[in-house]
Amino acid sequence: MQNSRSLSTARSRNPAFAQSQSFALPLLFTVFGVIMGSWAGRIPAMAERIHASHAALSMVLLCGGLGAVLSYPVSSHMMRSFGARTTMLMSGMALLVVLVAIGAAPTVPSLMMAVLSLGITASTFDVAVNSAATRREKQTGKSELSKLHGLGCAGGLAGATLGSVMAGLHIAPVTHFVMLASPLAMALYFGCSLLDADRAGEAVEKKSFSLPRGPLLFLGALGFLGSMAEGSIADWSGVFLKEHFGASDALAPLALSAFSVMMLLARLVGDKLKARYGARPLVSSGSMVGAAGLFFAVLSPNAYLALFGFAIAGMGMALVFPFVFSAAGAQGPAALAGVASMAYSGSLIGPPVIGAIAQGMGIQVAIAYVGGLASLIAFVASRSRLLK
Repeated sequence: MQNSRSLSTARSRNPAFAQSQSFALPLLFTVFGVIMGSWAGRIPAMAERIHASHAALSMVLLCGGLGAVLSYPVSSHMMRSFGARTTMLMSGMALLVVLVAIGAAPTVPSLMMAVLSLGITASTFDVAVNSAATRREKQTGKSELSKLHGLGCAGGLAGATLGSVMAGLHIAPVTHFVMLASPLAMALYFGCSLLDADRAGEAVEKKSFSLPRGPLLFLGALGFLGSMAEGSIADWSGVFLKEHFGASDALAPLALSAFSVMMLLARLVGDKLKARYGARPLVSSGSMVGAAGLFFAVLSPNAYLALFGFAIAGMGMALVFPFVFSAAGAQGPAALAGVASMAYSGSLIGPPVIGAIAQGMGIQVAIAYVGGLASLIAFVASRSRLLK
């Protein structure tokens, strides 16, 4: 044990190894983004292949959120037993297997089970990679999570774009995912092998579910509200352009693209802004900017101005998740997993709630409701003592 610890210390002091450490986490966040973007980009093709109705597809997507909520005992057990690096490797490899299973699912029930597994494995990987990132922030004293989440966002855009290309070439989702699995598995193994495994496991409390308490409750609420808002924009912004303005099938998806690209750009500079201004004022003021962008989109006279509103919303809300996860991770893996559980609950609840509002009161009111969520994020962030 002593020899292993001495070897780990020697590796950490090695300049070449320290440089590889700085490369590992960006690679792992990007790989995770590519996996999730690839899945999202092929949803229409998979729904068409198994003849899933809108109601059935909603149930499939709901299973993903449910799996994420149920992932806490899995992630906490693995983090406690193996530590972040091994948890990342195991859950990441399982995630790739699940991705192929999703592409091959022949029926709606089998697709639901596969997507439930996707929620569990993806959330477990997410907790582990964010835990490793926050541990590195403690070691270096530098904020890095915003840039890392930005790289994850870039990976997601790349994965979704590749999915669009594959669909245009009429390549089946299962073939697409099999083609991706091997190179992504090698990248995942390489990234994990570069990480320093100084501790075998993490001190995580044995619970089947963890609801944050005290100051952590504010972080959990921010994660919950933020995921509600982001998930709703992802699912309903294109519908808003199409129904409210009569936008074409080519123009409508640009609402999410504008939101995502500006979110990516803001995250790439977020760490420098945090060092200068602090996390709390950035999350609070940024969420107000995001709310203003959404209200601008709702009140816009045409689809092109609405696109500008969604872009402003993406820029304003970009720093919520990186800084909330950074603050939670600084309190330990159990705190991070608990906050992540609340965040995934928001992703489960948000889109159906927006759908119900759109059905009963109209799509304009539904998007305005998301703007209200962004305003509420600003208020909660201003009260959070752990956002520093």
